Amino acid sequence: MSLPEEDRRLVRLSAAIALGRWDELRALRRAAPPGEPDRRWREVLLQSHLFAGFPRTVEAAGVLATAGGLGAPEPDEADETANAPDPAAGEALFDAIYGARAAAVRAELVAGHPQLARWIAEHAYARVLARPGLAPDRRELCAVAALAVQGQERQLASHARGAVRLGATPAEVVATIEELAAWMGAGELARAREVVAHFGR
Repeated sequence: MSLPEEDRRLVRLSAAIALGRWDELRALRRAAPPGEPDRRWREVLLQSHLFAGFPRTVEAAGVLATAGGLGAPEPDEADETANAPDPAAGEALFDAIYGARAAAVRAELVAGHPQLARWIAEHAYARVLARPGLAPDRRELCAVAALAVQGQERQLASHARGAVRLGATPAEVVATIEELAAWMGAGELARAREVVAHFGR
């Protein structure tokens, strides 16, 4: 099973930002069909800083702007009141992604640094990933794309599982990796396939 065309574009968008493949990003934007870019594209850009950092996300925003932009945000997209962090939604999303391991993952984050754990809970989950505008399982497929092309295997395993727990099919998780095969080295691709085969079900 392959991904729907609109989802293929989203995972390529996420991966191109993560890798800093600006030519690919320009080409993707210029080939966008009528009706796109849309809010889903904008949400992928916004969440990209979680997986690729602010410098790449800022650069991507500039590249996309010069290639035609991402369309005007809907009124609620930039409204701080409408998009205030939702701790309960963020916690529920974290629990859904990590399942029975949620408490252990939280403890690992606290052990790394308590502020890191707080920032991930309050910013990554409550402010960014719990936003409306992109279905949670599609967000996770975009995370899978960004993590796979960067060789982040541990996080890839977590988000592959998370994608399935949130409603993506295992075949869609596999298809996400295959969509990006040409952008990965042979060893990196083999490891990503192995991780997804084991955890993306």
